[in-house]
Amino acid sequence: MIEKKQFYINGAWVEPIDGRDHPVIDPSTEEPCAVISLGGQADTDAAVAAAKAALPGWMATPVEDRIAALERVYAAYKTRTEDLARAMSTEMGAPIEMARASQVGAGIGHLKNFIAAAKAFEWERPLGDHAPNDRLIMEAVGVCALITPWNWPMNQITLKVGAALVAGNTMVLKPSEESPLDAMIFAEIMDAADLPPGVFNLVNGDGAGVGSQLSSHADVDMVSFTGSTRAGRLISKAAADTLKRVHLELGGKGANLIFADADEKAVKRGVLHMMNNTGQSCNAPSRMIVEAARYDAAVEEAAAVAQKVTVGPASEEGRHIGPVVNKVQWEKIQDLIQKGIDEGARLVAGGPGRPDGLNKGFYVRPTVFADVTQDMTIAREEIFGPVLSILKFDSEEQAVEMANDTPYGLTNYVQSADDARRQRLARQLRSGMVEMNGQSRGAGSPFGGMKMSGNGREGGAYGIHDFVEVKAVSGWAAE
Repeated sequence: MIEKKQFYINGAWVEPIDGRDHPVIDPSTEEPCAVISLGGQADTDAAVAAAKAALPGWMATPVEDRIAALERVYAAYKTRTEDLARAMSTEMGAPIEMARASQVGAGIGHLKNFIAAAKAFEWERPLGDHAPNDRLIMEAVGVCALITPWNWPMNQITLKVGAALVAGNTMVLKPSEESPLDAMIFAEIMDAADLPPGVFNLVNGDGAGVGSQLSSHADVDMVSFTGSTRAGRLISKAAADTLKRVHLELGGKGANLIFADADEKAVKRGVLHMMNNTGQSCNAPSRMIVEAARYDAAVEEAAAVAQKVTVGPASEEGRHIGPVVNKVQWEKIQDLIQKGIDEGARLVAGGPGRPDGLNKGFYVRPTVFADVTQDMTIAREEIFGPVLSILKFDSEEQAVEMANDTPYGLTNYVQSADDARRQRLARQLRSGMVEMNGQSRGAGSPFGGMKMSGNGREGGAYGIHDFVEVKAVSGWAAE
């Protein structure tokens, strides 16, 4: 049993002031794998005080030195990849191969991209030729609370820490209490990077405790949160009294529009993308909306692909999917699968209960529903599990209307051989991102949504911009 009860505050590992024990459960076994401490108000206050004290010096540090510090973080990160992969596999159920390649790999990519983006970023720039004595200065926001989720832990931690650090902010990280072990390894990485004390701090806690304390803290200038839409609302309300800046990356209910002329791999690609990370991705293409001419074949193919997806313990090598993160999530997913059946959707793969041969662990059967209609619960609520809903459309206009008929707006997907159609749809779909024909977005592409999927953008230069204030200065000596 791992015991990691300390917090990282002001450049040192310290004992909790107001902590209480919290077991970390391995979702593959349902057994505790570690014990951490959840902090209280005194711990939050200590971390914020350390960040506030470090802020003037770090803001004044030349950008070249901040970039060099991020390069040290990047170098230290690469020495701990296996430790990070095993931690995430154990605590949140990512299969070990996927943890190494995707979960850890996401952090490597983001840190590398931030280094390149920071070197090209215009930290000071002229307003324009019409105003030769005006300058715009990109300045740190201040003390930032970074609240991260359990489903893609290193992805989200590096997206926030990398941008905040290089922009001159100081920070307090509160990782999810479901996946704290990788974050504590990351704190060791930050320690190895030889940053000034107080620039980076970590306090474990839950949303109702440390999360709400950071969101309402008078000395916190900004909250960057990734998680559920419900929690995003609570954070926004808690932050309102101090008028702090709030950036939110929340839930999604992505539409995957498959036209009759889509390539032959479109359906398989959509199913496997949905099942990746056991469906626990905010940008998952959870609504497959298929043109009528291809609908029946797509349903048959989707069912066959899902039935071949294997499920097993996260510790085992292989290209299977693991468990969902905890009992609460498992029960929620089971309820929604049953609701899909009760509301009349046609179950073509999977269904309620655990997969055959797995009677312990939070495992879910890869599930596909056909004949789903827009009014069904499974078409409207974010399930956050390996559950795909298939709907039918007759016209391009109807496809757009169905895709946009959701309170969410994170990622939508388009599969079509018609270039002009894809371009039209990219403009009409109400989402922060549109991915077409299976082509991933490029390095540094901004990640984020609209509507109830949140605000702000993460990654590359756009991510750095979200962690700076724009200061307008007149009377600058012309060069």
